[in-house]
Amino acid sequence: MAKSTGYLEQALTSPTTERFRIGICLLFLLGVWLYVGQISADTPSSMLLMAAAVIGGYMAINIGANDVANNVGPAVGSGALSLGAAVLLAAVFEAGGAIIAGGDVVSTIKGGIIDAKRVSDASTFVWLMTAALLAGALWLNLATWMGAPVSTTHSIVGGVLGAGIAAGGWNIVDWSVIGAIVASWVVSPVLGGALAALFLYLIKRTVLYRQDVVAAARTFVPWVVGIMAWAFGTYLMVKGVKKLIKVDFLTASLVGLGVAVVVFVAMRMLVSRRAATMQNNTAGVNALFVWPLIFAAALLSFAHGANDVANAIGPLAAINDALAGGAVVTTAGIPLWVMLVGALGLAVGLMLFGPRLIRTVGSEITELDKTRAFCIALSAALTVIIASQLGLPVSSTHIAIGGVFGVGFLREYLKSNYASQIHNIIENHDERERARLQPFLDDFRNASVEEMESLLKQARKKKKDLPLSKSERKRLKKIYREELVKRSHLTRIIAAWIITVPVSAALAALLFFTLRGLLL
Repeated sequence: MAKSTGYLEQALTSPTTERFRIGICLLFLLGVWLYVGQISADTPSSMLLMAAAVIGGYMAINIGANDVANNVGPAVGSGALSLGAAVLLAAVFEAGGAIIAGGDVVSTIKGGIIDAKRVSDASTFVWLMTAALLAGALWLNLATWMGAPVSTTHSIVGGVLGAGIAAGGWNIVDWSVIGAIVASWVVSPVLGGALAALFLYLIKRTVLYRQDVVAAARTFVPWVVGIMAWAFGTYLMVKGVKKLIKVDFLTASLVGLGVAVVVFVAMRMLVSRRAATMQNNTAGVNALFVWPLIFAAALLSFAHGANDVANAIGPLAAINDALAGGAVVTTAGIPLWVMLVGALGLAVGLMLFGPRLIRTVGSEITELDKTRAFCIALSAALTVIIASQLGLPVSSTHIAIGGVFGVGFLREYLKSNYASQIHNIIENHDERERARLQPFLDDFRNASVEEMESLLKQARKKKKDLPLSKSERKRLKKIYREELVKRSHLTRIIAAWIITVPVSAALAALLFFTLRGLLL
């Protein structure tokens, strides 16, 4: 299995296979064109529907290539999943989520961003939706090429905004929705980053900084995995299957609690069984998070497929209904062929072009181990639950990337805080006393956070007992000055987030005028 996924990974990432991957995408879109042409041959607007279907398939490919990286990137970066295995797992669960839980009806005006009543006729509405869909897809394609994970929801919202203004003027827009989107640029990453950093700090303080890591893991790890089980059980009820079954938050929480109890008991038994052979270090604790991370990647992919497939098929379903009924529609039924275009497009885009963004999220922003990746996945589910109950606007993409940055900046802070204090205490000692320094460094490395502070206080009183060589001083300086979060990625990703809506809007407006000029 490992060998086959290794071959798959090489095929998906090698520059020599890029033309073949593009060719497969073109074949998929050609298949969409031919199939829709066959089923709509007797309708007067067959060519327009065929073109819209191809654009919808192109949008789905780009959603798979860009957005899905947030669900599996941390698991890949931490080594819990190989790239090939992650691509296969996500493709299956994304498509499954879209087909099983994608729903039968979709809102055509994403987020209520424009007033459909102000659109003059069905033809204008079809041009508006087509332009919005193509603009969102083009921007996602460009963002993926740049290696910037962006919100697919914001991409299609920007497209509807720009095409809507072009079709009906500035008054067509509900500007309060735009304000909520702008707020989500701050709310989503801050909430996601804060929660991920908080859980990582708790795990470090209660487990990793302890001298007896095994005993600490036996006590604490089942609880934190149980919290994750509750979060994902509740998350799936609130977001993943909401189109299959309607439940209130209390019911969803109780379902999550039932799942959490089962997982807690199972995890407690697993940790107790492994305790005898488990390494008394970070690697031993990391091994406990492998299966939770795999399940998290699968469940996040399922929920994403169920929800975000609407970004590709919503406008396509709207165009289909508008052409069939000759009227502007605010909700549209989803024919099976429309859902399949979205589901298969997600899987195709992920498998052929997803690895680039998966690597960016998983390893290029900051180094992730399984404990850090676990905290990011837990943060993603909890943030959505908290935000949905508080009515806060959030983006799943921004939450996941915020979590990655959150754990990275926490690592920087912890290294800076303690390493710089040691340096300040022992910088004036000569190298002849180096041997006497080693016991202190060993004690400090194995101490908890509270014990570290106590050791530092003792060190201030007994400076003569803590010699440090010049080379060791330089090494400590290098450690606490090291950037554990790549600032170039931070700048590029934030810039891409900010310009997503305006760029998609400008493209959509341009495309709307072009389509209207060609088809009038």
